[in-house]
Amino acid sequence: MQEFIRARSDEQKAMRINEIKEAARRQFATRPYHEITLTTIAEELGWSRANLYKYVTTKEEIFLLLTGDDYTAYFQALLAALPEDCGYSADVLAEVWAGIANAHQEYFRLGDLLSTIIETNVTVERLAEFKKGYYSFVDAMTERLPHIIDIEPKNVDPLILAIYYHAVGYVSGCWHNPLIAEALERIGRPRHVPPFRDEMRDFILMCLERYTR
Repeated sequence: MQEFIRARSDEQKAMRINEIKEAARRQFATRPYHEITLTTIAEELGWSRANLYKYVTTKEEIFLLLTGDDYTAYFQALLAALPEDCGYSADVLAEVWAGIANAHQEYFRLGDLLSTIIETNVTVERLAEFKKGYYSFVDAMTERLPHIIDIEPKNVDPLILAIYYHAVGYVSGCWHNPLIAEALERIGRPRHVPPFRDEMRDFILMCLERYTR
């Protein structure tokens, strides 16, 4: 085990937190959530669990931070791709949004765990900070979208949520799960991998038709 040097400044602490998040992210890309533990994360970092506890107290706390990073990247990409003066039609807007959703599938994969597991095992202080950041982006989208399409501000939040929950449900079918693959093989059923981007484009277009005036 490599020597652990405790952070002595806010900058060093941020670096340690980032190391923890990246270790968790690497593991999430290759194994089921339930196989990831504070022990497996500490082992990858070459730390003891006691050293890991200096920065986080639960696995869910780490994954809440990852989700926060991912919603930040997702919404920043949307806002960058949808300037006020873009003049996109609904078809083009759906295509652009679907491409961004496709590029941020991990955000939606984390969403499959968020409300039932992650958010139930963190402190209210951390959860409030997480929600504050999320709604700051919802507010930005609420200001932006009415400049692009004929949508009332009150309908932007339902639009975002409809797209989010559909993506969360659909991305699970696109993600390769070895256990599911083996089960289907045993019963002689082929595994259908849905085209995530195409499905999201069609669904987003349907939502735009539903929520615009």
